[in-house]
Amino acid sequence: MARRAGKRERAQGDPRAMALSNAQIAWRAAQDIADGSYVNLGIGYPEMVARFQPSGRAAIFHTENGILGFGPAPAKGAEDWDLINAGKKAVTLTPGASIFDHAESFAMVRGGHLDVAILGALEVAQNGDLANWSLGADGVPGVGGAMDLVHGAKRVAVVMDHVTRDGQPKLVERCRLPLTGMGCVSRVYTSLAVVDIAGGALILREKLPGLSLAALQSVTGAPLRIEGAVPDLIVPRNP
Repeated sequence: MARRAGKRERAQGDPRAMALSNAQIAWRAAQDIADGSYVNLGIGYPEMVARFQPSGRAAIFHTENGILGFGPAPAKGAEDWDLINAGKKAVTLTPGASIFDHAESFAMVRGGHLDVAILGALEVAQNGDLANWSLGADGVPGVGGAMDLVHGAKRVAVVMDHVTRDGQPKLVERCRLPLTGMGCVSRVYTSLAVVDIAGGALILREKLPGLSLAALQSVTGAPLRIEGAVPDLIVPRNP
């Protein structure tokens, strides 16, 4: 018992040792997508969200390069490279899918026809500002369609690690990197917690079991507001 307690204490002292995988974060985000929603998934591991739709629900996934209603990735060797998403990964089509050009795709985005946009992020501020691109050796080459997506979708959610590779908070009081959008993010799914953004504050909704509030706050760059009991963030071990 003492050995287990010691391990638990070390985990509470180092939240990164408890961090969820990208697949686990994507799984948790997928649980909040309502049946029949029109959803854009950002390039990178936000694309994984499509793999984890709950039983009995079917979202309609949109990719900005011109598909509405794409399905899971095809089996290796069965790819049709005329069917790709914005991240240049092969996809399949679901029954009723449609294909169109960039202009029509962005008319959907800018016209407010998407229910949800799920993106990655480099920083999210307590007022909902989003920074998900940066020039330089450690940045990405450009912002792509994210600036349109974050102001066209009815709801914007972010999936990301709670801290950078060198342990710096990604949830911050104010973004230091170039902004993708201002006041646009409403919920963040991180490797340690689920956090809502409202009224200029980070509101803690779920946290990993065994992770102390003090340890979580120590790797968060802005105050976490607590409103009542905070449920455990429970995800499958291998989703």
